[in-house]
Amino acid sequence: MKDKKEKFFWADQIADKIIKEKKKNIYICASGITPSGTIHMGNFREVITTDLVVKSLKDKGKKVKFIYSWDDYDRLRKVPVNIPKEFKKYIGIPISDFPSPFDKKLDYARYYEKQFENDLKSLGIKPKFVRQNLMYKERKYISLIKTAIKKRKEIMEILNKYRKEPLEKDWMPVEVYCEKCNKDFTKILSVKDYVIEYKCNCGFKNKIDFRKKGNLKLKWRIDWPMRWKYEKVNFEPGGIDHSSPGGSYDTAKEISKMVFNYSPPIYTFYDWIRIKGGTEFSSSSGNVISLKEGLEIYEPEVLRYLFVSTRPNKGFQISFDNDVIKIYDDFDSLENKYYEGLANQQEKRIYELSQIKLSQAKPKRISFRHLITLAQTGKIGKLKGTEKARAKKVENWLEKYASDDMKFEIQDKVNVNLTEKQKQALVALKESLAVKDFNEDELFNEFYNICKAVGIEGKEFFETAYNIIINKNKGPRLASLILSIGKEKIIKLLNQIK
Repeated sequence: MKDKKEKFFWADQIADKIIKEKKKNIYICASGITPSGTIHMGNFREVITTDLVVKSLKDKGKKVKFIYSWDDYDRLRKVPVNIPKEFKKYIGIPISDFPSPFDKKLDYARYYEKQFENDLKSLGIKPKFVRQNLMYKERKYISLIKTAIKKRKEIMEILNKYRKEPLEKDWMPVEVYCEKCNKDFTKILSVKDYVIEYKCNCGFKNKIDFRKKGNLKLKWRIDWPMRWKYEKVNFEPGGIDHSSPGGSYDTAKEISKMVFNYSPPIYTFYDWIRIKGGTEFSSSSGNVISLKEGLEIYEPEVLRYLFVSTRPNKGFQISFDNDVIKIYDDFDSLENKYYEGLANQQEKRIYELSQIKLSQAKPKRISFRHLITLAQTGKIGKLKGTEKARAKKVENWLEKYASDDMKFEIQDKVNVNLTEKQKQALVALKESLAVKDFNEDELFNEFYNICKAVGIEGKEFFETAYNIIINKNKGPRLASLILSIGKEKIIKLLNQIK
């Protein structure tokens, strides 16, 4: 039954393909990024795509290792908008080799890496992190670099198939960081065995033996398949930018087979996501929402749910407006169906993979929508556990993103001119509240009993009540609002109507 259930979900389909084609004792799944600026929600899509395949392989009883590479031996290409302009002096230097403007104790790359690593923990994602600057400096890739240099003509033939202009005849698959200025504005003059002679635009010239010095790295299109070989990678996703015909994945596949003699990993591409109403995430342009900022609004399970429930090859928008309420409602509805045994196979799998740790019993929840009312009526102080955690997300949302129609303030004085019928209706409401303890459904029905008895339209009654209670024409569900505030306080307010 398990196999029949799991075939419906995309991550399980990928896991089945990996098992069928790779047949390993331990499966290696990988992903990574260059931490050149704030690591944003868009970057998270690659991580969770890999994490879901990892979880699926484990659910099938397989041993799995998840490797996450920090490509922090890449050069600084441009200065992001939130970084001081004077950091232009570091362009061309590895992003691991100069300090962060935000924390002098950390290098530029490590500052962003640590933030993201901590945020991933709260989402239940704990890969093995590999810093590529250390791998190169510690000369872990010597033999594979030698292979790439030896087979540079084969690499050139592969790359030239997809280029409008062929590479120059003296092109090399490696780039050298100058020993004097630490920038990559260098030109390789000659290569003999392990010895490379280079000169830099700064005027420095030298020969290095890359068995002894790690101040060089393979260029991206060669570095990627080289690491597949070194790490024995069986699965790795890639962004749509790497996945176009002739893009870096196409060339990496060929280089992996023809140069490094390694069968490339199973691959899936993922499409971009964006902030609702905005463009794609971009660290350099400053158009970012960090994972930490996302977790201020979304519970870890709900954030995972957003990504789990959308196939990687489909783009989607991350919402921070009033759509957040619906997203929480959808998640809660799925959770209810799961524990009530009403979820179909696809829904069960989505829920299970959204969880950090699946609970035997249904977690205690208060709806996000209702917490919006409780938060603004001072009724969340005594909440505990999952309910308190969600209430904090609601408070953050109200402070940062909620539209004005979702915000309100309880009135202590009646400052509304009322018609005679409006007065009669509100007095009737006060009298009903005084003689009976209603639940929400009962109170909602009582509103219409009052409207019928007084001869007032429902719309007029609700609008009048909202104006009296929160000085707005509309607001949260009126019955819920009144019960959240407390009928004693409402009666006290309505006593002012004469």
